[in-house]
Amino acid sequence: MFVELGDTRFDVTTRALVMGILNRTPDSFFDGGRYWEFDGFLRQAELLVDQGADFLDVGGVKAGPGPEVTPTEEVDRVVPAVEALRERFDLPVSVDTFRASVLDESLKAGAVVGNDISGFADPDYLSVAVRHGASVVATHVRIGPRIADPQPRYRNVRTEVAEFLRTRAEAALAAGIDRRRIMVDAGLDLGKTPAMSAELIRHSDDLVRLGFTVFLSASNKGFLGELTGTTVDDRTHVTLGAHALGIALGCRVLRAHDVARSRRVADMMSALLQNRRTDLSGATDLTGPVARAQRNGS
Repeated sequence: MFVELGDTRFDVTTRALVMGILNRTPDSFFDGGRYWEFDGFLRQAELLVDQGADFLDVGGVKAGPGPEVTPTEEVDRVVPAVEALRERFDLPVSVDTFRASVLDESLKAGAVVGNDISGFADPDYLSVAVRHGASVVATHVRIGPRIADPQPRYRNVRTEVAEFLRTRAEAALAAGIDRRRIMVDAGLDLGKTPAMSAELIRHSDDLVRLGFTVFLSASNKGFLGELTGTTVDDRTHVTLGAHALGIALGCRVLRAHDVARSRRVADMMSALLQNRRTDLSGATDLTGPVARAQRNGS
C-alpha cells in the first residue's frame, strides 16, 4: 500500500508516517502561540525534522472557535511559512486549511498536501488540488470548522463518519485525484463527545475498509484528557497509546506534536507488523527497519 505526497511515494503497508505539526496561530489549543514569532517557528520546524518527521503540516487558523481570521490574513500567515520550509528542508509540506483560495496560494509556494478539516466544503477545493497535483486529507466534521458543537448527536457515529468520508473520498477520485493521494480522517474532537471520539479510534479499521490511507489526528486532543484526567501539557503518554492503537488498527499517518516519541512508536509498530507478516506468510520482508538492522549486523 502506498501514499504519495508530491513527488515522494511512501510504502505504508506496515509503516506509519509521522506528520509534524507547525502552528502559525497565536491561539493554538496546544502551544498557545509559542511559535508565533517566525524565528521560533523555524526553530520548531528544524527540531521536528531532526526528530524524524516524514512531512510537515502548517496551519494558520485553529480548528475551534476563535477570533475571525480572513483569507488574506491566513495567506499572510501560511504562505511565507511554506516558502521557508521548502527552502530549508527536503520534506513534503502540507497546509492545514479549509479554504480553496489559501490552498491555491500555498500550493504555488511549494506545499503538496491540502489538509482540510471541512471535508471539502469549499466547492473549489478539489479542483485546486487537481490543478496542482496535490494530495488531500478529507476530515469529518459534523457542522463545520470553527463552529462550537457542544451537544453533537448521531444515530450511529461510526457509520455516519465512515459514510461521510466515503462520499468525500469518492468525490476526490471523481475530480481526478489518484487514490494514493487521498487520505481520510475521522475528525476526533470535531463535533464529537469524548466517548464518541474514543469509539471512533477504537474502530479505526472501519475507515481502513474504505480503501484509502487513514490519517489519525489524536495528538493531545481534548477527548484524551477527558478520558484520562490529564491536562493538555500532560498528554504525551496517552497520545502515544492512541497512536499505537491506531497503527495496530490500520492508521498510517500520525499528525503529531511530539515527533520524536511518535516516531519511536511508529517504528516499533512497523517492526511488529513486519514480523507478523513474516509469521503469516513464511517469507522474509526485506524492506523494513528490522531487516535493515539485520543486514547491518545490528
